Amino acid sequence: MSTTVETGPPPADSSKPGTAEQARPPRRPVPGWLRGVLWAVAAIAVLSTTSYLTGMDSLTSGNTSQTALRLALPILFAALGGLWAERAGVINIGLEGMMILGTWGAAWGAFYGGVWAGLLAALVFGALGGLLHAVATVTFGVNHIVSGVAINLLGLGVAKYLADLVFQPLSGNPRQSPPVPKFDTYSATFLSDWLADLEAAQRVGISDAAGLLRGLVTSVSPLAMLGLLLVPLSYFLLWRTRFGLRLRSCGENPVAAESLGVNVYAHKYVALLISGGLAGMGGASLVLLAGGADYLENQTNGRGYIGLAAMIFGNWRPGGLLGGAALFGYSDGLQLSAGGEAVLALCYGVVLLLVVLLIWQAVRKQWLAAALSAVGAVVLYYVYWANDELPRELIPYTPHFVTIIVLAVAAQKLRPPKAIGKRYRRGEGD
Repeated sequence: MSTTVETGPPPADSSKPGTAEQARPPRRPVPGWLRGVLWAVAAIAVLSTTSYLTGMDSLTSGNTSQTALRLALPILFAALGGLWAERAGVINIGLEGMMILGTWGAAWGAFYGGVWAGLLAALVFGALGGLLHAVATVTFGVNHIVSGVAINLLGLGVAKYLADLVFQPLSGNPRQSPPVPKFDTYSATFLSDWLADLEAAQRVGISDAAGLLRGLVTSVSPLAMLGLLLVPLSYFLLWRTRFGLRLRSCGENPVAAESLGVNVYAHKYVALLISGGLAGMGGASLVLLAGGADYLENQTNGRGYIGLAAMIFGNWRPGGLLGGAALFGYSDGLQLSAGGEAVLALCYGVVLLLVVLLIWQAVRKQWLAAALSAVGAVVLYYVYWANDELPRELIPYTPHFVTIIVLAVAAQKLRPPKAIGKRYRRGEGD
């Protein structure tokens, strides 16, 4: 009688080429929060270096970052609104129209009931725009782009009609509301004073970081705190709850979600109501923040589209869109607080960034990308060298130029939801 002993596969021979590499465990991905911290540190380093080399202290001043926070807020709300809609599979370029409705609602509610009533009214008016988009795209299957354009036009027309009906007797101007109350602001006094002392010390790196941080803890409104809180809250709801998993499945594969018992229509409707409400809050931030104007006709000035661009730049992730909103808000705040000379200095900072990117791409042998980075660096350096400051006519469009450049760069690694923009009908297969 013989016995057979089963043995496992022979041990790997480490002397053979490639065996050691195969035995290594896979690398763990870098956590999202750590990537965000590293990007923030890199941004501060670039701005600090640029400020030192160009002598433009306003690049990292507390006043610039404070203005940037106020201007980034409407973009952040719009980007969050786009995130909720598009994670459910619905393209929402109607964010601009929903923001316009929110500006009117904020002024109307605040005039009669105070700032919190104004914020609630803005949320409701924006949500109504989202509901209309849901009826058109989810129930009737209208093309998402066509519906979004229609809502932008409708929002502008409705706000103009309501302003003429309600505000014209009060202010004497159909394009402007009467003065409305603003949100109070709060400061972390001890921390703000300490950071101000560090900023005044003019130490390279430390003073720059202190100046940027000081603007984030000085004269901050409750609406800004709410907007920043909604970023991790959106992440938790969409990625850490059963509801969020079901909602995101509607944007990835609604047919599979339906087969598992998910009410796709209901989740899309909820997502668009939340999307419209957030866009309306973005409109409210233009009216109710201290330092901002009262209601003005078409005062959103394309911020809904920029919010959509910030969301795409962030790759449909809350942390990424926060970085995109900060980038656009900073470029807008810089041109308001420091003018064309500071914006031109920022071009020099982009040159430094492109040089670093060029070296990285050359090391990885990405020759085409490296060549494009080199061309961009040369062009921007020539713009910086040939001008003392940017023409005044171009300065207000700085955020729009940044939008185009960022989308061109970010378009290489985007991963939108698979079923975004597709028409869905219950019971139909792929």
